[in-house]
Amino acid sequence: MKSKLLLIILDGLPWRVSRTLMGNLEGWVESGEAQVWPMRAVMPSTSASCYASIHTGVSPQVHGCTGNNVVSKLSQPDIFLAVAAAGGTNGAVAHSFWSEFFQRSPFEPVRDIEYDEQDGPIHHGRFHTMTGYGAANQMTPADDDLFASLTNLCQRFDLDYGMLHTCTLDSMGHRFGHDCSAMDHACFVMDEQLAPYIKRWRQMGYQIIVTADHGQTDRGHHGGSTDLMRDAPLYYFGPATASNPELPLGQLQLAPTVLSLLGADIPDTMKAGVFLKAS
Repeated sequence: MKSKLLLIILDGLPWRVSRTLMGNLEGWVESGEAQVWPMRAVMPSTSASCYASIHTGVSPQVHGCTGNNVVSKLSQPDIFLAVAAAGGTNGAVAHSFWSEFFQRSPFEPVRDIEYDEQDGPIHHGRFHTMTGYGAANQMTPADDDLFASLTNLCQRFDLDYGMLHTCTLDSMGHRFGHDCSAMDHACFVMDEQLAPYIKRWRQMGYQIIVTADHGQTDRGHHGGSTDLMRDAPLYYFGPATASNPELPLGQLQLAPTVLSLLGADIPDTMKAGVFLKAS
């Protein structure tokens, strides 16, 4: 691989919220150490549908995941497969849906909660299920623990590509809506906990993309077609440049762009344009 990259997905972080409440991320934009653009999710702007599109570069109408209750192994090429084919090492710290989509399905907790498998395509996986999730109990792991787990994988296995996904903000948004002090504080804590790891990962030689799968309304809803439900931020830390990309970026552009930055071949199924070019 010609470079290393980490993709950090903060589930349910709307564009309008990130630009006002994520002070560390925005501080790096202001200092010129990061770039930021809006990215528009596919439809339906449902979490699982977006996860599948983020990694395959095709729409839900193609990959077939039309909602959170339609989760199984996908048939399209994806980032993990392309990196493994190029000889790279992949790692993931994420909700179990990611393992089901890109490693094997169904998810069997004892077998799949943690694995290190030479054949991949996810070589090093650390997953959680959120079993029992609901309004009364989010069942989400601590984000600081997830960031530490990814860092552990990077240090132990020298990952070429690492993906992290956390549902905290999405779960909080569904519970409280975004126009409240609870969500202000949740975003503040996420930004504060993520910041030291951004610095650490950059020192380890990683390019970093921080984004979200979708937006969310003030009533805590997403899945539909409005900008509030679909628009999320994409922050990029690294040397690549974007030459006047059409905004908002399309979510289907993310997979081919990641592979381009890593130096892996882009599958023919990923037809959306690359928006970052290596310097």
